[in-house]
Amino acid sequence: MKVLFIGGTGLISSACSELAVQRGHDLTLLNRSQSEKYAPPAGARLVRADVQAGAEAVRSALAGEEFDVVVDWIAYTPADIERDLAVFEGRCGQFLFISSASAYQKPPRHYRITEETPLDNPYWQYSRDKIACEARLMQAWQDRKFPATVIRPSLTYGPTQIPLAVNSWQHPYTVIQRMKTRQPVIIPGDGTSLWVLTWNADFAVGMVGLFGNPAALGEAFHITSEEVLTWNQIYAETARAVGVEADFVHIPSDLLAAYDGHYTGSLIGDKANSVIFDNSKIKRYVPELNCKVTWSEGVRRSLAWFEGDPARQTIDAAANQRWDAVIAAYRRAFPNA
Repeated sequence: MKVLFIGGTGLISSACSELAVQRGHDLTLLNRSQSEKYAPPAGARLVRADVQAGAEAVRSALAGEEFDVVVDWIAYTPADIERDLAVFEGRCGQFLFISSASAYQKPPRHYRITEETPLDNPYWQYSRDKIACEARLMQAWQDRKFPATVIRPSLTYGPTQIPLAVNSWQHPYTVIQRMKTRQPVIIPGDGTSLWVLTWNADFAVGMVGLFGNPAALGEAFHITSEEVLTWNQIYAETARAVGVEADFVHIPSDLLAAYDGHYTGSLIGDKANSVIFDNSKIKRYVPELNCKVTWSEGVRRSLAWFEGDPARQTIDAAANQRWDAVIAAYRRAFPNA
């Protein structure tokens, strides 16, 4: 199939790019710049363009081409969806929008999340924007059969990321360095909420498996691992992989959010909640999906990537300062905690 990725060189999309090429798809990546971490796979075509420049710029860059599948990895707002509708209506057989599992109801009313779980997140604008994007696409599907499929990843990672609940997304080695130097490491809440971490290449099997499936049009899918761990287990396994006995400090998520508003969304509106995903729907459509990489294996792969080059071991000094401040305040208030 002729496939277009808008983006395609990010943490999740790079694994899907690799698999798409491996399976013989004719892949084009529409991207404004070269990723520092992920190069386009051999066999993919790279078209330079900035989708934020508007619909006309995208049309010009693609020179009237049509595609069997288009995936927009970098659409975040309804305005992005309006641009995609203007460009690709009548020019693609399937349009996949990358939404987010954080769009599901927070806090959830039921521990098991299905695609029928309501979409409602009052804590995170990012999630509300994704919900609005989904609604616009489903309206276009219902009104005129625009061939939309919605994908909702949860916390998906790969070699270049260590996705702990309280870490620096841009500088993931920061918490590893704290562990190694015996600095205290924050676990939100009491660490007993349940979470799911998904390796990017496992996610790719479900994602690419939906390409060209007419039954997937007008449908939404989450694609996640089925390994369920507490945050205490996730952090403890990370420390074992590092080879240290870490100093963990449990701090309430709302206190963390008071020090850093980012955590209102990423914790209270997401990771502080227990989520267990029912993947029966995606497995009906893609029976080959079987997430194989456990957290124990995945975190060791990520650590190996960071340890392979000291230049990758960048540290977020500002995050360290914020964490030290909240830890000091917490220990002053609760010296026996």
